[in-house]
Amino acid sequence: MKDTVINSREGILAELQRILVEHFELDRQAITLEANLYQDLDIDSIDAVDLMVELKELTGRKLDPEAFKKVRTVGDVVDAVHDLLRT
Repeated sequence: MKDTVINSREGILAELQRILVEHFELDRQAITLEANLYQDLDIDSIDAVDLMVELKELTGRKLDPEAFKKVRTVGDVVDAVHDLLRT
């Protein structure tokens, strides 16, 4: 886990932006906390699974699929990862 990078919500957002740009070819400017993953960023269910895999590699922890189903915005992902790292 990259503790020095993802020890804050800002660090998590930066890493999430990097993942979304590199793996999903999204425009970094579009990746804001308010951006809806499905409507604004065109993330589909297969992309969501791929994103979960990338986040697992980043954090070294498995995200709860049930909790991730409730995620709608980039901010929700940041909060979910932050909460995961605090446990």
